[in-house]
Amino acid sequence: MCGIVGAIAHRNVVPILMNGLQRLEYRGYDSAGLSILTEDGLQRLRRSGKVRELTEAVQQHGLDSTMGIAHTRWATHGGPSEDNAHPHVSGEGIALVHNGIIENHEPLKRELEADGYRFDSDTDTEVVAHLIHQAAATTGDLGAAVHEVARRLKGAYALGVLSADEPERLLAVRSGSPLVIGLGFEENFIASDQLALLPVTNRFIFLDEGDVAEVGRTEIRITDRDGNTVEREVHEFDGSYEDAEKGEYRHFMGKEIFEQPLALQRTLEGRLDNADALTASLGERAGELLPRVRNVQIVACGTSFHAGLVARYWIEALTGLPCQVEVASEFRYRRHVVPENTLFVTVSQSGETADTLAALRETASGNYLARLAICNVDASSLVRESELVLLTRAGPEIGVASTKAFTTQLAGFLLLTLALARCQHRDEAGVQEKLDELRRLPSLMEQVLQLDDQIEALAEKFVEKHHALFLGRGTQYPLAMEGALKLKEISYIHAEAYPAGELKHGPLALVDREMPVVAVAPRDDLIEKLKSNLQEVRARGGELVVFADRDVALEDGDGITVLRIPPVPECLVPMIYTVPLQLLSYHVAVARGTDVDKPRNLAKSVTVE
Repeated sequence: MCGIVGAIAHRNVVPILMNGLQRLEYRGYDSAGLSILTEDGLQRLRRSGKVRELTEAVQQHGLDSTMGIAHTRWATHGGPSEDNAHPHVSGEGIALVHNGIIENHEPLKRELEADGYRFDSDTDTEVVAHLIHQAAATTGDLGAAVHEVARRLKGAYALGVLSADEPERLLAVRSGSPLVIGLGFEENFIASDQLALLPVTNRFIFLDEGDVAEVGRTEIRITDRDGNTVEREVHEFDGSYEDAEKGEYRHFMGKEIFEQPLALQRTLEGRLDNADALTASLGERAGELLPRVRNVQIVACGTSFHAGLVARYWIEALTGLPCQVEVASEFRYRRHVVPENTLFVTVSQSGETADTLAALRETASGNYLARLAICNVDASSLVRESELVLLTRAGPEIGVASTKAFTTQLAGFLLLTLALARCQHRDEAGVQEKLDELRRLPSLMEQVLQLDDQIEALAEKFVEKHHALFLGRGTQYPLAMEGALKLKEISYIHAEAYPAGELKHGPLALVDREMPVVAVAPRDDLIEKLKSNLQEVRARGGELVVFADRDVALEDGDGITVLRIPPVPECLVPMIYTVPLQLLSYHVAVARGTDVDKPRNLAKSVTVE
């Protein structure tokens, strides 16, 4: 959730650090700071608030250095303030930035206070800075000190450390929180997200759990948690710098909504070509493992959880296999009955979502047939630690409210479902028909995006509202949940979603002219049931907004607005019908003047519990 950037070079790295922080703003933060080494020693500058405030301070001070670390903080221990902002320092020479949570910081703090250390912040991070200062005084070596301290820490963390006594190397530690090394020519970098470093490199090393890296200008030494020197693979980023820029769009979210046809083309590319390509796209062992699957367990958070709920309908209908879906933060804290030959599926845009990753790691005991990750980020922890992988190839997603990540996850789940159906010898002709329908998905989405102007006008109905209700049936119920989530997280309008058939069991008590009700109405077997539910809303004076197939018999009228969606094959409905819900939330948020890409209190990548 927080952001780390570090650099060591022969040139001034301050602009690189500040640019990196700006590119990490999407992750969510409340303060920012940096520390650099100069001829006068260690210098630190911190500001509460936005990165631009730190940028102005940097310009005023005219900072210049060939080595430094920088950070954006999202408050956990101690409120947002300059004193709690990173980097934290110890003595006159140790500076440290930290993502994550140190769970045993309280006893460590008491120990340090007894040894005479004074604390200037309320954070768990300052404990680590003092521990490293203390250990370095004993060992005389920053690398040895960092290793010694890392063995004492409990929790999830990523660290960037520099010392005025050792100006030729930058230390980086990864344990449960992502950290990447960027490789340059006689200069190297660290960051919590490779996007922060794209302007300076496209070559990266992703640290494994427990790794400690000593980063110099011309060489890098990585040791594992036991102190053994190890080699880690170098990955080249296959996107472009422009992928992470807004271009002509006002917001990243708007850009990413309109990127969905292209993102889906990438998701589907090479996976629909022949009978073997679909299964092979999941990994080398997929052909061996998928025929043995007798149960599917999906675990995810937030928007990814909604994608999993849609997938349950598909998997059970098309493969005959039972499927359970659970929120990762609940799943990991209860006992489970694991049916024989269960496929464990995790879903995450970043591949670093803390609860989802922890749930995956708890399956390592071997009770599951295999673990499969549906993810957007190659070389992420989720991908590296799963036997089977389906990369969604959505490209960088900067807006906190997920859009193209969600639709590409849905497409990935449909591919998985069809691969399972094929390997389970279920309705080969039906599988091929749906694969053919998937080829139409990008062009159908282009058509729906043409509703943008109509939806922008419709958004005015919501600007002064404080509550909204979203309804759907079948696979549209999880879509309603996703639509409600989008509206509440970026417009700050309270929104809830219900299966339309549940209206009589409570939600109707809330319906009046001040609560718009949004419904998703494709032409399917449940459409007549849904229309009856909508009549219940109108009978209570509710204002309806319905996204409906153009062949569904619903008409505009007093208290009801109908936007027509082109006919869509049933298996493509979840991907297509989520687009108008995204556009509605986006335009409502713009009209209300909220920070669309960086909504308050939220972060893009939730890497702490």
